[in-house]
Amino acid sequence: MAYSDLREFIKQLDKAGELKRITVEVDPILEMAEIADRVSKLGKGTAKAGGPALLFENVKGYPKARVLMNQFGSEARMKLALDVTSLDGIADRIRTLLHPVMPTSMMDKLKMLPMLAEVGSFFPKVIAARDAACKQVIHKGEDVNLLELPILKTWPQDGGRFITLPCVITRDPKSGKRNVGMYRMQVYDGKTTGMHWQRQKVAAEHMRDRLREAMPDLASRVDLMAMTAGGTAAATSIDGMDAQVMTKLRGDRMEVAVAIGTDPAITFSAIVPAPPEVEEYLIAGFLRQKPVELVKAETVDLEVPAHAEYILEGYVQLGELRTEGPFGDHTGFYTMQDEYPVFHLTAITHRKDPIYAATVVGKPPMEDAWMGKAVERIFLPLMQLTLPEIVDVNLPAEGVFHNLMIVSIRKSYAGHARKVMSGIWAMGQAMFTKCVIVVDEDCDVQDVAEVTLRVANNIDPERDIQFTLGPVDSLDHASRLPNFGSKMGIDATRKWAAEGFTRQWPPMLVMDTSVVAKVDAIWKKLGIE
Repeated sequence: MAYSDLREFIKQLDKAGELKRITVEVDPILEMAEIADRVSKLGKGTAKAGGPALLFENVKGYPKARVLMNQFGSEARMKLALDVTSLDGIADRIRTLLHPVMPTSMMDKLKMLPMLAEVGSFFPKVIAARDAACKQVIHKGEDVNLLELPILKTWPQDGGRFITLPCVITRDPKSGKRNVGMYRMQVYDGKTTGMHWQRQKVAAEHMRDRLREAMPDLASRVDLMAMTAGGTAAATSIDGMDAQVMTKLRGDRMEVAVAIGTDPAITFSAIVPAPPEVEEYLIAGFLRQKPVELVKAETVDLEVPAHAEYILEGYVQLGELRTEGPFGDHTGFYTMQDEYPVFHLTAITHRKDPIYAATVVGKPPMEDAWMGKAVERIFLPLMQLTLPEIVDVNLPAEGVFHNLMIVSIRKSYAGHARKVMSGIWAMGQAMFTKCVIVVDEDCDVQDVAEVTLRVANNIDPERDIQFTLGPVDSLDHASRLPNFGSKMGIDATRKWAAEGFTRQWPPMLVMDTSVVAKVDAIWKKLGIE
């Protein structure tokens, strides 16, 4: 049964023994983050890794507030969040949709009807405002005060408090398609925040399209990329514009809504690398096996999750940027200051006694590592749709998602590993992968020790490592330029004569199966363990 809201999920966490209620007074400034960081690293490397979810019920300075953290911070909780016994089970459902058995008879066609009806049931539906829990309390205009929320500061050198688990909702000005993304938001004051959507993100593209719509001749005059996601070029682009153009530009806006504390499927859908044509609300419906209920926002023309704990409504003003950061990020380093759009609030609606959902990112393993692992398993079929030779992938937590991908393939021809590297770098958000390691299909990519053995033994560094230039993640502090740098591919597959390897490739050590079976049978009698 899908969770209708965050509260149902919290009840399930409590029932499963996965929730710890914190009744001691804790400060949202640094203290909550320190507790969550310690808990996320409990049991590291064991089946109990990740500690419990945390519900802070005594928040310093906010007597009526509760804060939920680490809700996704273990394999067990990710399964609970998505209501599955195995994350690979969702991947199997995706494969069924991507590769349905083609009907050859009328009976086969009839058998497909339930599956088609099921897919149709995933589409979101809009409900009346009176039935939407997120509208139990409504603040507009001068009543809007973001400082009344228990927003966290997570690391000492952070530029301020940050909303760290927001579902940011925008609409494509051309197609009308809605997007739900997750972009951190630095709180400037009670009515404004930063909007950290990096230049490659969908919301940033929506803003660029809105700029093109507002001023069709603008694209030939300024760096639209910079104007929607910061950097030195942004200041140069804006400073170089005359006052008349800036007045016209800033007279236009793009509406934005933000949901905080949604049911887990919606929150998770905000981070998945969805195909551009597919709305995240539909993905959430697929994950929950039940449509997402939406409601019209109060002050913007957007539909928002009806049962969220908080909804923030407002707009970004075209051409307006403000310094954002630093921010202690999931790389384990601070992301330094840069220029980003400003979000102006026009309304805050929320449930009675709302629960504020937050996370802290930093040196792995942390909560986001488990979310990333779920993305890896669930979207493997989509990678295989483009690159069917892929057997499995692993995004190790220590690689912080975009720095390392390990891939096993069914190698069929000379240079096949390099073809796969190129395919990955051409695939959506995977283009940011700094290092791709390719191994043969008989290597378990989830076993990093086995991968290390293969790489260390199977490569001739000069021959098997290749470098290329291209876009890199905005958080990459080591790249030669912001958003542009090099990537590395390592071909750790067995080398063929067709690839110029003329020596004999040695077999790996494997014990005879009959001997293994015989020792298995007498193992307990040996009294070794």
